[in-house]
Amino acid sequence: MDQVTEIAKKAKAAAVSIAAAPTALKNSILKDISESLVVNIAEVISENKKDIARCRKEGISESLLDRLVLDGDRIKSIAASIDKVIKSNDPVGEVIFGYNLPNGLVLKNIRVPLGVVGIIYEARPNVTVDASVLCLKAGNCIILRGSSHALNTNIMLVGIMRESLRRNGMPEDVIQIIPSADRKHAVSLMQMREYVDVLIPRGGAELIKSVVENSRVPVIETGIGNCHIYVDSYLDGIARETISKIVVNAKTQRPSVCNAAEKLLVHSGVAAEILPAVLKALEEKGVEIIGDGRSEAIYKGIKPAALQDWYREFLDLKIAVKIVDSIDEAVLHINRYGSHHTESIITSSYSNANYFTSAVDSSTTFVNASTRFTDGEEFGMGAEMGISTQKLHWRGPMGAGQMTTNKFVVMGQGQVRP
Repeated sequence: MDQVTEIAKKAKAAAVSIAAAPTALKNSILKDISESLVVNIAEVISENKKDIARCRKEGISESLLDRLVLDGDRIKSIAASIDKVIKSNDPVGEVIFGYNLPNGLVLKNIRVPLGVVGIIYEARPNVTVDASVLCLKAGNCIILRGSSHALNTNIMLVGIMRESLRRNGMPEDVIQIIPSADRKHAVSLMQMREYVDVLIPRGGAELIKSVVENSRVPVIETGIGNCHIYVDSYLDGIARETISKIVVNAKTQRPSVCNAAEKLLVHSGVAAEILPAVLKALEEKGVEIIGDGRSEAIYKGIKPAALQDWYREFLDLKIAVKIVDSIDEAVLHINRYGSHHTESIITSSYSNANYFTSAVDSSTTFVNASTRFTDGEEFGMGAEMGISTQKLHWRGPMGAGQMTTNKFVVMGQGQVRP
């Protein structure tokens, strides 16, 4: 039996135990994990430094390194997010709807665990913990397959969580990691339809495409973040510095993440007034600016954007700027080139705000706010499994509630169908 098959079989066997676990026990395990992460900060950082040193030798980008690094503050933040998951409602058993049928049958539709969840992801070791605790809260087993960049860190984190499971009398195999970055093991996981119920890819466009195209297991696609901000022509009462503040925050607060703004669209009626201040503020933060010819005519030094740039997720201090002549053109551009992740409109027009939020085909839309808020924790969901950009079975940040499916439970008193 190969390694991945053995892991998958163990997960399937452990799924019954965690699915039936009461809320108090799951919360006890989560509390143990949170406390253990803080207690073992030095050990986690030590393993993380090994990964960082190897990645620096390999010459990976600074933006990828930023995703990889774990320090004391980040580990404490991860632990704090677990505490929020503990406080959140247990979705398992929640009644979605119910009613009495004319024949006397009592019908309920309830939330139940997905079962065994596999996740294939890149770089970020915080995903190792976030995904595991959300699956645990929702009564699922999880099989983790991270990238080589964080292998030592991920193995250490999983070891800590498995020990918490053991201490609380739950099978350690509720949380497992494939201790290799060999691509054949990822491909093997994609074929485990007999044992794995759902597969979630989380990473760059190539990884997601590979999983979607090659998996025999049902996939929940967490897409890339080619996010847009559109500055409308109606700006009554909106301070010009507020516009710059929103754009700069969306682009530079943490440029290596999927909810950072990658594109700035500005209505031609206000472009000459708005663009110089906004682009200067971005340049002062070290942002490289590319764009169309109309934006270059307003702000000298903008490099021309190629067609492919409008589709790209930069994940760096870089932004593409385009001037549009209407909100309709902005929406069409976003729907054509965007990744259906997160978009924001800056406007004082109520009707334009409503049109934008309904017409843009993305998981999350904002009015007069930074795109950086698209996040499970910011939305009050605690940690997140990822941000789904597909339409089944969920769109947007996925918390514990979204790591469940539904089930009909029907109570009778001897009814038979005539």
